[in-house]
Formats: sequence, C-alpha cells, structure tokens
Amino acid sequence: MAKRFVPWLVSLLVPLWTLCCHAAGADPTTGFTAVEVSEDRFKLHKPYDLPPEQRYELRDGVRRLWVYCDDKSFSAGSPTKPRAEILLNRTYSSGVWQFEGYGYVPAGTTGVSVMQVFGAAGPPRNTTLMLHVYGGRLVYYRHETKVVDGDIYDRWFRLNVVHDVEASALTVFVDGQQRLTVPGYGGHQHYFKFGVYTQTDPSHYMESRWRDVKVYTKTPY
Repeated sequence: MAKRFVPWLVSLLVPLWTLCCHAAGADPTTGFTAVEVSEDRFKLHKPYDLPPEQRYELRDGVRRLWVYCDDKSFSAGSPTKPRAEILLNRTYSSGVWQFEGYGYVPAGTTGVSVMQVFGAAGPPRNTTLMLHVYGGRLVYYRHETKVVDGDIYDRWFRLNVVHDVEASALTVFVDGQQRLTVPGYGGHQHYFKFGVYTQTDPSHYMESRWRDVKVYTKTPY
C-alpha cells in the first residue's frame, strides 16, 4: 500500500527540528557567506567636540568604546543623545544579512544601546532593532518582557543578529542560542552599529568592548 503524505505532520516536524537545532547550539552563520569589511568601513560616531582617542580605542583586536551621559551629541545641533558607536559602512536594502561580534559590557553600564540595525520606514523610529542594557540584562529596546540575556555583565558573549529584509524579520542569537525573533520596521536601507548609545535612565559612564566583528549574507553583492 502506498504511503500517504500527511501535510500537518510535516508542518509539526519542521518547527520541532528547528527548535532542536537551536537548542543544540547550531552555528547561526551556517549557509551564509562572509562579507569583506575592511577597516575603513568601521566608521566612528562620537561626541563632535572630542578627538577619537578620547572615546575609542582599538588594541589587540578589541574595540573599546565609552561615553558619558553628559557628553555632546555626534554633531553640533543634533538632538540625539551621546554615543560612541561604530557604524559598519556596508549598507543593504534586500536579502538576508547577519551581524556577528563578541561583546563585553562592564558591570555598572546601564541605560544604553550596545547594538542596532539602523533603518526604518520613517519617524518616529529610525531603527528596525536595538539591543539595550539595563541592570545587567540585554533587552529588546526597553521591553522588560523581551529579555535577550539576563546576565550580560563582565563576560564575553557571542552576538548574532539575522535580518531578513523581505520577510521583515529579525532573529537574535546569544552564544549560538536563539533568544529572540521580532518583526522589523521597514525601511529601504540598513546597516549595523555597535558600541554605546545613551538611552533612558543611563549610568554616568557607559562602555562596551567588541572583537571579531563580521558581516555575513545570503545575498549576492
């Protein structure tokens, strides 16, 4: 007797298989191609009145960025809050792209964005994803119910963020484990940023460190 194809069984098994892979810590970069990102594509955004070395250091492959809550904005007259961020100047408008980096947030740093996917459909939002640190927790924007990692202080963590532009979906992994899937906010051009960008109820001093930052894609470029 011929075997019957049962669609509902397939639809059940696929998500179960996906969950097993994520639970086992499957590499989020599998199936992606590394994108060449030369040093000149790491663009620093820092208080406009300070030289780079007062808010940024690159030593032994580690990028250290710090800012104070009473610093100036990145350009004169800008209403935005203080930041010391790296803009990865590899923009994209379609396909599937991925950020990978190993981050470190010293204890005491709070009220700050440490990573973002820039670009959205329009005001009042400019980003399609931001990861904030509050009291040692890595959270989606300031949603206390969307905790990406509950204990981020004083340790190196591997962060992977996958952005599927057409599906308007973002997936966040920490140490190879899927922690968050959220919809995007549209937009025609996107790029990744990391560092420290002041948010609500910040500490006076904010710092993050990054190494082995890479960009991947499934899209010809």
